[in-house]
Amino acid sequence: MIAEFEARILALIDDMVEHASDDELFASGYLRGHLTLAVAELEQTDQHAPAALQAKVLSSLEEAIRGGELSPRDQALVIGMWDNLWQQARQPG
Repeated sequence: MIAEFEARILALIDDMVEHASDDELFASGYLRGHLTLAVAELEQTDQHAPAALQAKVLSSLEEAIRGGELSPRDQALVIGMWDNLWQQARQPG
């Protein structure tokens, strides 16, 4: 089930590339890395629910923010994009 959500989110990211702003391209690329890492880590566990993926990505982003990886502006951009992508991926397709 996580792989399905990963595929949906990556497709949403890929679809935005042609018309995305520089900020959106940055945020989507940044999120792609966190998403891929979260999926790889969850595949090693018995946690395969979409909620586990949401929690893992948010935890990864929070850790990056605590580590000073993102400016406050970039934090808002990345978290806002993640929330948007997550909501879109959860819509029945």
